[in-house]
Amino acid sequence: MLELKNLRKSYGPKEVLKGISATFSAGKVYGIVGENGAGKTTLFRCIADLIPFEGEILKAPADFNHHLGFLQTNNLLLPMMTGREYLRLLIRARHLPVSDLDDRNIFDLPLDEYARNYSTGMQKKLALLGVLLQGNNCLILDEPFNGVDIQSNIIIAEIIRELRRLGKTVLISSHIYSTLTDTCDEIHLLRDGLFVKSAGPESFADLEGEMIRVTVGDRVERLGLS
Repeated sequence: MLELKNLRKSYGPKEVLKGISATFSAGKVYGIVGENGAGKTTLFRCIADLIPFEGEILKAPADFNHHLGFLQTNNLLLPMMTGREYLRLLIRARHLPVSDLDDRNIFDLPLDEYARNYSTGMQKKLALLGVLLQGNNCLILDEPFNGVDIQSNIIIAEIIRELRRLGKTVLISSHIYSTLTDTCDEIHLLRDGLFVKSAGPESFADLEGEMIRVTVGDRVERLGLS
């Protein structure tokens, strides 16, 4: 169980999160959408206890953080470490045995090459694979679909559905709304530091319309296209 109570976060005089309250349950996938700078990554970093915050974040069981995996938008990959060494490091951090990595290399990554030689998309897939192989019960995926090829996006979507089936708690952000409607049980719109609207599958279309109305406005008309 993960519950936010009046979660607030400021950077100097700028208040980014202004009192978010929400509950995230096991076996559910939650999407977080919002414009750039809305605070999605800040929210995730608060939940992962990577930065200080005000308010409460209630987690159960007591060892919740030991089973939390966080895929960040910019992942720290040690440049002189191979993909295989990176995966071993993350797996051993959870005190798990390292099984056959070649068989579990679902993205066909060159595991014996240095991570510094990976493309941005390959680095994203390596970081995601590491988080998945840790066997975490809660996964925070910040833009998991961004920067990877369409085939990998399809695989990632299926992985997220499997995580739900296994009873995991999954939080996702994405700039591609359709990737959220295809995988999420609930989507929260983050604007002005708050969840201003939340929707289940039956209301996803309404939420998308709200986002278009606010984001696009009259901008297309102002172009005067002809």
